[in-house]
Amino acid sequence: MEKTYVFGHRKPDTDSVASCIAFAYLKQQLGVKAEAKVLSAINKESKYALDYFGVKEPAYLNDVKLQLKDIGYHKKCFLEDTSSIYDAYLYMFQQNLTGVPIVKNDHQFLGIVTIKDLAHHFVNAEVRNLNTSYQNILSVLKGEEVVRQDEEIQGNLLVASYRSTTFITTVSLSPSDILIVGDRHSVIEYAVDSKVKLIIIVGNGEMKEAHIQKAKENGVNIIRTNYDTYHVARLVSLSNYVQTILNKEQEAICFDENDYVGDILEINKKLRHTNYPVVTRNQKCLGLLKISDLDDKHPKKVILVDHNEKMQSAEGIEEAEILEIIDHHNLGSITTNAPVNFRNMAVGSTCTIVYYLYKEKEIEIPKKIAGMLLSGILSDTLILKSPTKTQLDVEAVNDLATLAEVDYKKYGLDLLKAGSSLDGMSKEEVLYNDFKLYTVDDKTFGVGQFFTMNFQEIAQEMDAYVDVLDEVAEANQYQLVALYITDIIQNGSYILFNRKAKDLLSLAYKMDDLSEGTYFDGCVSRKKHVIPLLMEVFEK
Repeated sequence: MEKTYVFGHRKPDTDSVASCIAFAYLKQQLGVKAEAKVLSAINKESKYALDYFGVKEPAYLNDVKLQLKDIGYHKKCFLEDTSSIYDAYLYMFQQNLTGVPIVKNDHQFLGIVTIKDLAHHFVNAEVRNLNTSYQNILSVLKGEEVVRQDEEIQGNLLVASYRSTTFITTVSLSPSDILIVGDRHSVIEYAVDSKVKLIIIVGNGEMKEAHIQKAKENGVNIIRTNYDTYHVARLVSLSNYVQTILNKEQEAICFDENDYVGDILEINKKLRHTNYPVVTRNQKCLGLLKISDLDDKHPKKVILVDHNEKMQSAEGIEEAEILEIIDHHNLGSITTNAPVNFRNMAVGSTCTIVYYLYKEKEIEIPKKIAGMLLSGILSDTLILKSPTKTQLDVEAVNDLATLAEVDYKKYGLDLLKAGSSLDGMSKEEVLYNDFKLYTVDDKTFGVGQFFTMNFQEIAQEMDAYVDVLDEVAEANQYQLVALYITDIIQNGSYILFNRKAKDLLSLAYKMDDLSEGTYFDGCVSRKKHVIPLLMEVFEK
């Protein structure tokens, strides 16, 4: 069963983290191999919730781009270096390949042999030596084992083409020779006495028993074949180890299973090869990629929670197969190639939707999962004080608090306090603690929100914070980068923004001269109080 990844947006808040954990668990109970993931480091508030309920933090997911491991390439497609050249030809013919990786010892990659290499060997190579095994010769010549003394066969090829007396008197044989001969007993006897490495008897010729016995005594190997001298002379070179025709001067271009398909296609535009070995970092060969294999795609299966904006999702989301979306925001830019289950509700938290999905499926909610769902709702609704809160959120909180065995008001305040601490945080971390991007036509803007109980800590370094907003806007060509500092006690927010966006925000808030740190009473919901105003200005 393929794995399905469940994740929230790129800068995960507690609702995003909690909903991906809870929904992944729900899918697991329904028989889906689901796994919760996060797209970046979690904030202090989420960490507090995880620690409080003893829940493991989801692993990091870098992207969902198509990788080579998502492609149906030719797995376990390779040959041992001791295979014969003929084996390589047969393998390529049978598998409809134009190349095959060559390996040794536990699949260590050596190189690749192509149909071009075979053609060169067949047409141009003048083979006078064999470097192979007895078994390879036996297989290629469809021969009969007569005497096998050695597994490894190395030697110089000779054909007894002269008259017997001429051959015996003019050709000097040695233990490094391999003789091709018919049933010419005097030549065979001469070869046995000379202790040649191997005698190949052609035409299924007969041998004297005395010669066979003498061959055993002298360490001479003998193979008999039905092929005639001409065919043996042509075929026997194909019994050589395939490693003997590897082009060791040209380094093979290989890919790793983790390489992105997009990068592979870019490289192939320049190289125009047909085949690429698939090799791990420690040079272990996994198989062969034919460029045509790239059509056999198996995209990563994903479920999105707490977002449906492409800019907020994982990199490569357009290459993934989106199965479901669970969200409580306005409809965004995510598109799919096929119908999906999309649950979008006007509630204060994605965790509220997930809670009711448990009810619909009649799946029991464990204490830890109840605690995480509760944390997500309390965070997004500011302990049910946010205007985004609905009656469905209230009912969910009351039930989940009972299941989690906590006083939701006390726990909620402790949760928000944990997330509002500035201890050890850089100004960039404050901005990105809960940061979302939005796109209107070709314009992109970002809005961060940070909850605090003491705005003065930030006010003392306001210019430095604004410098960071300027840098982020400039580096990413954002039209606006704003940071809303929400005071959870006063129930309002202070706004900081990049300096070039002053006129735009003044227009949005209908103020002649909006200044950094302006306080807006009752502004606590980014979704309800901030984004609609900004969207209206950008759409003009």
